[in-house]
Amino acid sequence: MALKIVYPVCCGIDVHKSFVVACIAATDDKGVTTYKWRRFSTFTGDLRLLAQWLADHECRDICMESTGKYWIPVYNMLESTCKVVLTHPKYVKAIRGKKTNARDAKWIASSSMISFPAALSRPLKSGSSAISCAIASS
Repeated sequence: MALKIVYPVCCGIDVHKSFVVACIAATDDKGVTTYKWRRFSTFTGDLRLLAQWLADHECRDICMESTGKYWIPVYNMLESTCKVVLTHPKYVKAIRGKKTNARDAKWIASSSMISFPAALSRPLKSGSSAISCAIASS
């Protein structure tokens, strides 16, 4: 039995202190998924380039790893144009073999294509006094 793809175009982002690795997963009408990777710094200019890259690929569904506090600027940059969902890093650690940033980003993208609700959480609005997470209702 094949898993149902909920988001045919989505992006997985592996977040680090000084850079992010983004992987766009796009599934065509025949069910073939292609992946595109790019690495961006976490400076504002590069995060704007990330947002533009996502827009160029018509990608509005984003899932990223919630690494410490490093995800906050990325989330703040993308929240106005995309639906951003966080995943706990322990779900990425399930990858067997040698872990790389590209493999992590691909795993996050692949997981979010089929929507693993138990693994996903959403931050509260960044305008709130404390940024915390709540379990996704989807």
